Amino acid sequence: MANHDHTLDSHDAHAHGEGMGVKRIWQVFGILLAITAVEFLVALGFVHHWHIVVKGPALYAFYVVLTLIKAYYIVAFFMHLKFEKKSFIICCSIVFIFIIYFIVLMLIEGGYLLNHLQEHPVYPNK
Repeated sequence: MANHDHTLDSHDAHAHGEGMGVKRIWQVFGILLAITAVEFLVALGFVHHWHIVVKGPALYAFYVVLTLIKAYYIVAFFMHLKFEKKSFIICCSIVFIFIIYFIVLMLIEGGYLLNHLQEHPVYPNK
């Protein structure tokens, strides 16, 4: 029988999360905590207590951007997508873009149907 060495080579070490030590985990945790603190500060402090005038689409866009940044850090570091091969990252990104596209498409179509079926003579809304 052949004597096999069960140590990881450099490719396997890279695939298993190289660079995700305890220090890096705490750094990512700190970034996520800071972003969440900014979201709470804006939501509870500026908007709720001090009645900031910037409400509506600008505020929603701000929340969406911060949420997407948090999602990136969670997917990249805690789900180890950052340490995968580029082709796998591109494949996942394309699927994510299509899912977002279909959600937006369904919301637009649903809004159209909601507005146009309200006035339909066969199906009155009363």
